[in-house]
Amino acid sequence: MGKRMLFNSLQFAVFLPVVFAIYWALPHKGRWPLLLAASYYFYMSWNVKYVVLIVFTTVISFFAALAMEKTDKRSRKKTILWMTLLACLGVLFVFKYFNFFAGSLTNLFGLVGIRLHPVTLRLLLPVGISFYTFQTLSYVIDVYRGDIRAEHNFGVYATFVSFFPQLVAGPIERTRNLLPQIKAEHRFDYHQATYGLKLMAWGFFKKLVIADFIAAYADKVFDNVYSYRGFVLILAAFFFTIQIYCDFSAYSDIARGTAKLLGIELMENFKSPYFSASIREFWSRWHISLSTWFRDYVYIPLGGNRVGKLRHDLNLLLTFLVSGLWHGANWTFVIWGGIHGAAQIAENRLGLRKKGETAPLLRMLRVLLVFVFSLCSWVFFRAQNIREALYVFGHMFYGVDQPLTYLVKGLSAGKRLVTGTDGSALIRFAFFLLVLAAYDYASLKTDVIEWIGRRPALVRHGVYIALILSVLFFHAMGEVAFVYFQF
Repeated sequence: MGKRMLFNSLQFAVFLPVVFAIYWALPHKGRWPLLLAASYYFYMSWNVKYVVLIVFTTVISFFAALAMEKTDKRSRKKTILWMTLLACLGVLFVFKYFNFFAGSLTNLFGLVGIRLHPVTLRLLLPVGISFYTFQTLSYVIDVYRGDIRAEHNFGVYATFVSFFPQLVAGPIERTRNLLPQIKAEHRFDYHQATYGLKLMAWGFFKKLVIADFIAAYADKVFDNVYSYRGFVLILAAFFFTIQIYCDFSAYSDIARGTAKLLGIELMENFKSPYFSASIREFWSRWHISLSTWFRDYVYIPLGGNRVGKLRHDLNLLLTFLVSGLWHGANWTFVIWGGIHGAAQIAENRLGLRKKGETAPLLRMLRVLLVFVFSLCSWVFFRAQNIREALYVFGHMFYGVDQPLTYLVKGLSAGKRLVTGTDGSALIRFAFFLLVLAAYDYASLKTDVIEWIGRRPALVRHGVYIALILSVLFFHAMGEVAFVYFQF
């Protein structure tokens, strides 16, 4: 295989039109085989060897579901379920978490004076493994619960697991939504296809014009964090806060837009999360496919909120700790998840989640507080270890006793890191950030793409041209991978 296929690569720019043309030229029965072949080609462009893992997970979950459906004995179904969970999660553990737990265990014994030599595995993290593993697990669990029937066509099921638009970084689709669409007969819908192209364009704008531009700054600071102090660290945290949202939501937008070109609707994964007025609301708007997955398959089975207060708090905390660990094999992710879990517990105890109308000014204040909270929590998410995260918090206010000098020095250093001597690039970024904020704010009440589509031709085509030109002329150089590919 050739070079890995990113959405923002020349390879994908050739691959997608070819798949699109063949897909709509084929009769209904030939479409899912094409999608399966295209999806496996897409995945193998990253690493041919690791296709074995997705095949293994697909085969295990497919036959486990069939076996559960054929037996009436609850105990046998449960045994099959647990064996499937162990097999699929075992693969995930070996490739993603083995070295982390081995190192953590060694450090733990070291604290009590016992020296161990940890066994480590030299394995690359297979791209998308956390996403497709969770997708197969939800399928098996749903069959076990009797919520859905097992799929009897292996090829169709394999297409569901490997569907290329959302394979690498989600959204994590549920069987009820995606599998029937793969099996259904589609007719080309011009409106759906053009909407998909517009959604993709907006995704490319967020990725190439905003996320990749500020990633350069955030990376310079966080990759050598001990060289900086003061307001520069706050800027780095702010830029990463914007970067990770634009990067990840861009992937989801491009994935959804690509699927629409093929007549398939994927779930919405982001709904203006930085306009949330509570942490609970934030998680109903951020990475929705993952947060609902943990709600349905971890939080509710633990007892959810149908238990006493202390147990409810524990359920919330455990769910978010596991969610943090899902993101990466590092204690910084666990702490990040724990912070969000603790914040939701605090909201419950303080009664900050009660429904009702909130005065606009008070809501704006709460939105600002949630954004600042998110910014601080992202420091743990981005830092390479706990020590670096604590350094950021301990030195971000260095020199604040002289506010004017603190700001001027920080902004000056930030400008040099971001743009070198080209201050106009920073001004463009500020403008594009305002465009992003306006789009997200408007999205709270309306479908912005549909709304623009109803404007007079001169207005809507002007917007489309401006968006395309922005991507063409102001994109960051190089093909930068999406942040969530590492999870």
